[in-house]
Amino acid sequence: MSPARRCSRTACDRPAVTTLTYVYADQTAVLGPLATYAEPHAYDLCDKHAERLSAPRGWEVLRLVSDLSPRGPSDDDLLALANAVREAARPVPAAAPPAAEEGMRETFRRGHLRVLTHDEAPTS
Repeated sequence: MSPARRCSRTACDRPAVTTLTYVYADQTAVLGPLATYAEPHAYDLCDKHAERLSAPRGWEVLRLVSDLSPRGPSDDDLLALANAVREAARPVPAAAPPAAEEGMRETFRRGHLRVLTHDEAPTS
């Protein structure tokens, strides 16, 4: 459930848990799980308005959801979040300098650019 998705009914600020669509050719109102994104011809409803939904005379209401209560994060969501935090906290091993940079010293840096100089041994 997205915290930004609210019930489409006027003056209702409850979170949406279902999506209502119409099939005019079959005279059917379909109440299903919350759509992954808001569509212009669908209505997001809270649990209260979804339970009270009625259709015009002669229309059928097809309910595809059994549990209209808003759900919190599942165990899988929490486990994935914990794994992501662990991965981000892992120290990154220092990489060895490339072979071309051995014997060189960084003398200046600006942003991602570096100036390298050779460390030449004094000759006798």
